[in-house]
Order: sequence, then structure tokens, then C-alpha cells
Amino acid sequence: MKRLLPLAASALALAAAAPALAQDVTITNARLVLGDGSAPIEGGTVVVQAGKVVYAGPSSGAPAGGNAVDAKGAWVTPGLFATVTTLGLADVSAVDESNDITAGGTPFSAALDASTAINPTSQHILVHKAAGITRAATTTLPSGSIFAGQGAIIDLDGDARPVVQARAFQMINLGEGGAAEAGGSRAAAHALLRAALREAQALVGKTAIPETTAIDKGDAVLLSRFDAEALVPVVTGRQKLYVAVDRMADIRAVLALKQEYPKLDLVLVGATEGWLVASDIAAAGVPVIANGLVDLPETFEQLGATQSNAGRLAQAGVKVAINASTMQNPRRLQQVAGNLVALTKMPGAAGMDWGRAFAAISSVPAEISGMGGKAGVLKPGALGDVVIWTGDPLEVGSVPTRVFIDGREQDLTNHQTRLRDRYIDLDESDRPKAYDW
Repeated sequence: MKRLLPLAASALALAAAAPALAQDVTITNARLVLGDGSAPIEGGTVVVQAGKVVYAGPSSGAPAGGNAVDAKGAWVTPGLFATVTTLGLADVSAVDESNDITAGGTPFSAALDASTAINPTSQHILVHKAAGITRAATTTLPSGSIFAGQGAIIDLDGDARPVVQARAFQMINLGEGGAAEAGGSRAAAHALLRAALREAQALVGKTAIPETTAIDKGDAVLLSRFDAEALVPVVTGRQKLYVAVDRMADIRAVLALKQEYPKLDLVLVGATEGWLVASDIAAAGVPVIANGLVDLPETFEQLGATQSNAGRLAQAGVKVAINASTMQNPRRLQQVAGNLVALTKMPGAAGMDWGRAFAAISSVPAEISGMGGKAGVLKPGALGDVVIWTGDPLEVGSVPTRVFIDGREQDLTNHQTRLRDRYIDLDESDRPKAYDW
């Protein structure tokens, strides 16, 4: 039996990696959520052809064709979009050999490219797909510099081509973590950032191997010539710059960068004290991937933490998505969004109405990540990512029953479902459970 297990595991991996057949599908009789912040449509229909949505709205206007699925009144939504995750970069985070999230021993930082290390059959990807997440922004984390490297946009269908967009954004930390990496102060972190951007600016338009002098700290390299070259798309505005900050003063310092480098395409990540400078963020037109429900300070940079942060930012006119990196599992996105709805019923608190809360985990993070109108929304031309749920998707007990990615129905089997199925029957009269494959 033991000799057969590796072959069986290989067969399962190959089966998971093989792309499913494309489908044209028409889902009718749905409580249809478009994901754009609008109210659900009762008796709605969504039509997916050749992997893309061709219609989503009342049944009366739907074109005919495709495999018919009667949702029987169930909630039908676009796939969720999780942003700032490490999905696909680790199998067991406590096992270094399977963990590509950090790289503290490398001389590189900004040049790190997450798209080269993603494992599409990681159980984390398969488990989160079963939770209704169909797209994600995934990134390495800062571990030897303020720069984390270049994050990627991925789909979660488990096939051999998970990367939708490589090098979609660069991520840095300019808060307490960045200060520690830069030498012990925020001043050092900002000096390193400006030095790096200046080096990158000098490389704009040059195609030869850059001759930038490395920036060192003792035996450590904080910025190599290849890192400087990787920052050219950032300084020219062709690549988004995700900046992790929480403190009000740090947020203001980030917004001030636009005066020196007006082409920077900034996105704030975390922004726990963002509500204190919400009008400044809104005026700058900088979107926020916010901590959804951080209500108590865990660090000195979060002294102004409140559950109303995301709601107050949205009320001020800031484009707000929910930050998946603050959760143990990004699959809790729907729970956090549901709690934001509940906050609207609390006197003195600020939350979001149902439509805006769902958009904060679907269309808005897709827009911030550069996939506006393509993901997290059901509209003609969007990717055919559709989820059918057992109930209200913002209720913690609701789960997907069927998931489509690019119009292909997904197998929702994963390690957790197999464990459930193995031990749901405790009859061990014939053989030990360890042999029950």
C-alpha cells in the first residue's frame, strides 16, 4: 500500500493540474448579486459564454443558450477577490522548505518576483477556492529590507497557469516593521526608499544591465542593482506601490511622497488609523486596503484602532477594500464584511450597507489591483467567476455549493473535505482509518 501512495498522490496532482473543460452556462432563478454595490436582483439570471459573462440581470432580458442551472432562489455572486495574501507561497508555513513567503537570507528585495514561486495545487489555494475566493493578489513579505518584492494576481482554479498578472505591484513597509528593517527608525526607512527611487529614476529608459551601486548595511544588502532596476516600473507609474502603514503620521508621510514623485500609483495597506486622516486620503485619491475589524491596538502604531475605520474611510469617499493579510485565513473575508454590515446597527459606529460591504471583498479589491470590470463583478465582459451559495454569503454559516472560474465549474475537493469524509464514518470494524483512502 505504501509503495502505491506516491503514485496515487501523483495521479491526484496531475488531475488537479489538468484544466477542466470550458462551459457555457446559464444560471437562472437566482438572488443575483452583481458585486458593484447595488442591491440583489430577485429572479436574476447570469449567462457565461466562452469563459466570460455576457449577461447578468433580470431573467426577462437574458439571451438563451448554455447549460441551464436552476439556482432555485439561492444567492449567486461573483467570485470573491482576496488582496494582500500569501496564497500559493507556502504549504506548511512552519516548515521552511515549503515556505517561500519570506527570504531573509537573500541579497535581493524589490527584485523578488512572487509569480515564480506559486504552487497552484497548494492546499491553501484549494481550500480558499472552496470558500468562494476565485482571484487573489499574493505577495512575499518584507524580511530583509523595507521592500517585499513584486506581487502577482492569481486565479484559484488549480491548473498549471495560476498567474493572471505577474509583477502587478511592489509592496513596501514604512511602519514599525519597515523601520526595523531599515536600521531602527522611520527616518532610515524613508531615506532608503528615496535612495531607491532615485536610483530607479536614473535607470528609466536604459536597457543595459544597470550599474547602480549596491546600498549595504553591515554585511546585508538593502538595495542591489537588480532591485533598483525592478523599481523602474514603480517610479514611472506602470506598477502599483502598495505601502503598509498604520499610524496617522505615517499615512501623511506616504501621501506626501506624491509631491516628490507624482507618478507613484499608491495604495495604502492596513491604515489602521486611516479614519483620522480620511479626508486627506480621499483628497489624494489613494485607495485603501483596510484592516476590517482591528478594534484594539496591538502595537504603538495602532493606538487609534477602531472597528469603524473601514466604514469611516468609505463615508469620507475613500475607495476601500478589506485587507486579507490581517486574518489568519483570507477565507474569513465574508465574515468580516458581514460584521461591517452589523456595525451599521450599532449606535455611534460606522459600517457599510450590504452592497458596499460585499463590493469591498469583490469588485473594489479587483479595481485596486488593476482588474476593474474584469473580476469581482458580474457584467458583460467580466471573467466568468460565479459562486452559488447555501445562503446569504455575508452570513458566517453560508458556504458555496458550486464555483465557476473562467466559466469552468470547479472541483471543491481539498485536504479538509477529504479529512471530513474519512472520519465522518467512525466504523473501524474492517480496517484502521489510516488505510481508508
